[in-house]
Amino acid sequence: MSLFITFEGVEGSGKTTQIERLTRYLKRRGIPCKVTREPGGPPISEKIRKILLDPNHRKLIPLSELLLYEAARAQHIYEVIKPLLKKGTIVLCDRFNDATLAYQGYGRKIDRELIHKLNRLSSHGIKPDLTFLLDCPSDLGLKRALQRNRLSRNEKEGRFEREKIQFHHRVRKGYLAIAKKEPHRVKVIDTRAGEKKVFEKIREIVDEILVRSH
Repeated sequence: MSLFITFEGVEGSGKTTQIERLTRYLKRRGIPCKVTREPGGPPISEKIRKILLDPNHRKLIPLSELLLYEAARAQHIYEVIKPLLKKGTIVLCDRFNDATLAYQGYGRKIDRELIHKLNRLSSHGIKPDLTFLLDCPSDLGLKRALQRNRLSRNEKEGRFEREKIQFHHRVRKGYLAIAKKEPHRVKVIDTRAGEKKVFEKIREIVDEILVRSH
């Protein structure tokens, strides 16, 4: 069965950890799945990722940022996501269209209707079947992200972590607004409950979908 599941949230919300846990769980059950990310995926999109997340690119204006995200997504859908879904694989993606709306629409204050149009264009009509919004206060998430980057020495991808806290507050507000509009697709999970309880909730929701699809 094909299923497109995306994970969203502010910096430091724990998306990567939960994706890894869900991947292990599905593979133990013999269910084929593939993990990918945005920006990123195929080689061209990964090169765009380096441009977007490099903290040295301080002159990158919001519109250029938006268009680069959309370009990376168009390539990602065409090369990776669409072929996997056609094969009946479950695709787990770290960020997707919602991130662009939250970060560039609410965070950067770019016209949200423009972003909706570009998202539809770049995603070739493909939408997530299910989205997990891992929610936590912006200041807590940012603190976690900065600590993670220091420990992993991943300073080359810290451009968004350097934004002011007000930006991150707007991003979180955007995510919650998206979830309120699409409650059937977007499931909000409070990450303050702890990594284990967060995954229990994710597993419960995924299991329900798997049962219904058989």
